[in-house]
Amino acid sequence: MKEKENSSEDKHIEDIKFSIIIPAHNEEKYIGKCLESISKASKLFENQVEIIVVLNRCTDRTEEIAKSYKCITIKNNDKNLSKIRNAGVDLAKGEIIVTIDADTQMNDHVLSNVKEYLTTGKYIGGGVTGKFERMSLGIFVSTLLLIGPLLLKYGAISVGIFWCYKKDFKSIKGFNEDMLMAEDADFAKRLKDWGKKNGKKYGTIQNGMITSCRKFDKHGDWALLKRPKIILAYLKGTDQKYANEAYYENQDR
Repeated sequence: MKEKENSSEDKHIEDIKFSIIIPAHNEEKYIGKCLESISKASKLFENQVEIIVVLNRCTDRTEEIAKSYKCITIKNNDKNLSKIRNAGVDLAKGEIIVTIDADTQMNDHVLSNVKEYLTTGKYIGGGVTGKFERMSLGIFVSTLLLIGPLLLKYGAISVGIFWCYKKDFKSIKGFNEDMLMAEDADFAKRLKDWGKKNGKKYGTIQNGMITSCRKFDKHGDWALLKRPKIILAYLKGTDQKYANEAYYENQDR
């Protein structure tokens, strides 16, 4: 079910430069900081940014918070991040798509850098690097255990926040809806490959985000070392059980 809940009618379609897509499943503890960071990054682009929050079976105040920031909201009940993100992009009016998770904050320079990269004509799009809100030896080791195998499968690519022209997003058919996990790495690889075919590079914006440690907070900083099957699930990409645990049963109530 897809339902448009709120629209920014005072914005003309031709004025929208950026469409920022946020998938959200019970994100009341995090989405306010995410939206506030987008607001700060949007200061140079007044009336050129729309934010689309895809409400995924929310039972908390996520929708209320999103509307307080004048976001466009739609509802989607899929347990599939690719479908959730793609649903948001389908509504997007902007020529540039930016995706960000609700528990992540973009830094002030991100949208300006996206514009600079894309307007050169040299980049197909790309991702960002960033940091966790806190760091420990356990988080460092767990991250390496996950990133290493994914690098071998997908190559050296930045993920986190994605950005590209909507036309290129559509050309590669968006996020792969057959992928339930590591759909971000799969998207990045296909965007990078599409860029090569068009003589363009895959860009990386440095120090572009801060993301939460909620999975580590709940399961422990050494979680991936203790449960290697989760790493295998990310590599497989189609395990609904582990996808549910990672994305849809982990949020605080």
